[in-house]
Amino acid sequence: MNLAQLRCFQWAVRVTLAIGVAASVCANVLHARDNLIAQTIAAWPPLALLLTVELVSRVPVHRRGLAAARICATAAIAGIAAFVSYFHMAGVAARYGESGLAPYLLPLSVDGLVVVASVSLVELAGRVRAAHADEPRAENPGPVEAPSPTEAAVPVDACGAVESADASDAVEVATDALRPQTLYGIADSPVGLAAWLLDHNDADGQPAAAVVSALDRTTSATGELTRDEILDNITLYWLTNAGVSASRL
Repeated sequence: MNLAQLRCFQWAVRVTLAIGVAASVCANVLHARDNLIAQTIAAWPPLALLLTVELVSRVPVHRRGLAAARICATAAIAGIAAFVSYFHMAGVAARYGESGLAPYLLPLSVDGLVVVASVSLVELAGRVRAAHADEPRAENPGPVEAPSPTEAAVPVDACGAVESADASDAVEVATDALRPQTLYGIADSPVGLAAWLLDHNDADGQPAAAVVSALDRTTSATGELTRDEILDNITLYWLTNAGVSASRL
């Protein structure tokens, strides 16, 4: 699906979730006592679930600990809402003439709809964000400025060298600009960060010759890079979380 289709399907799932929550709220209110406070308390659990799912689907979280805490809280709220709504709806169905297994099976259809719609909405939100990040953005080049005297004085050979260096990084620049989600590995995994640093171009070919040769060197009497120095450099990037910002330079 393209981005437009994903957004349309996302709204359809959101409407489905709202219908399931509305049915649960109605059953809870009908089961409560005939006063506003009791009805408000009874209606709160499914509304809390709806608000929670909306927050989860709209606000991305990139830290695993926060994402796990949010999933646990959402599951707890869904369990509370399902437990309360099940017995309320079963009581309302029995009161209005349903008999046998019907009063006990009917709430499962509503709770099941709410659970499926909630999971689908969160999954679609992730796909929409990924599709939006994958779409190339048109950049405004702005007014063309006249070259400065320093730029005008650059020899033709020097310009050719600069263009050659830029061409060697063209694939990396295109990946960073058009597929920014591929940079998540640099911030999420020390192995991904190390792989990017070891494979970073130093104008002598890929991977960087000086860095790779240092991996087999534990000591150096001539001042060459050693394995410990490479690991220290990777550790500094990891502890300061500077991998993604450095990749854009």
